Amino acid sequence: MWFKNLQIYRLTAPWTMTTDALELALSAQTFEPCSSSELTSTGWTSPRETGMLVHSVNRQILLQLATEKKLLPAKVINEVAKARAAEVEERQGFKPGRKQMKEIKEQVADELLPRAFSVRSNTRVWIDPVNGWLVVDSATPARADDIFKMLLKSLETLPFASLRTNRFPLAAMTDWLAADEAPSGFTVDQDTELRASGSGKATVRYVRHTLEVEDITRHISSGKQVTRLAMTWNDRLSFVLTENLTIKRVAPLDILQENAAAVANEQERFDADFILMASELSRLMSDLVEALGGQEQAKAA
Repeated sequence: MWFKNLQIYRLTAPWTMTTDALELALSAQTFEPCSSSELTSTGWTSPRETGMLVHSVNRQILLQLATEKKLLPAKVINEVAKARAAEVEERQGFKPGRKQMKEIKEQVADELLPRAFSVRSNTRVWIDPVNGWLVVDSATPARADDIFKMLLKSLETLPFASLRTNRFPLAAMTDWLAADEAPSGFTVDQDTELRASGSGKATVRYVRHTLEVEDITRHISSGKQVTRLAMTWNDRLSFVLTENLTIKRVAPLDILQENAAAVANEQERFDADFILMASELSRLMSDLVEALGGQEQAKAA
């Protein structure tokens, strides 16, 4: 249930849409598997396989976007098209030209598409109207963009904006390591990446390695900045913070796992995990924003 990667957004206005209204709005974009002529299909699906597109517990909202893609490698198309072109050449007495070859490839792709294998992926979205967060469980901003495109098709307005802080994570993480002092409530773990800003972009990575102050200071003095930093928050969650304010590799620590294991029923466990995750991540993100100098305020036009 726990989100592994966090693309973080802020509500720019109070969330007033009811669960029923959101359900109705999303239903126009319900997921349907690819037809025989489609390469991809995207739509909303139930996060709990109950048929409901919106799962809500204690005013916390969970959505899920499904994407199905058919695997039709260009190499396969080219091989079949090459054989087809040889048949055409034998029949007409000369090699197919560029335009005719393009038509052959398109015909081959259309013929192979219904037999192509399909791969489906799901991406979860958590909306926290209480504390003003929207979080996409994805390691890449591109997937979050797909979420917003689908939300725009379903909702009249999107009261969300990317989270921006007064201090850039790149500068803050570099200062934390240079001073050998993490912000209050956080500790630095053993994974980090430092990268130079020059044309060569020389990069040093530490993986499960003690960060020696002298080594880190030498790298920073030579012009490198911290682009990724593994941290632990309040002995409850471990994660990796990146230079673009993406949080990756989120993992609840033992104390949280023990609390979650006390619930026996599967449905109750899912809801308990969701509530716990929402509470912990909301506090983590608030503390992290504070450590980064607070949220950047929108400038008046």
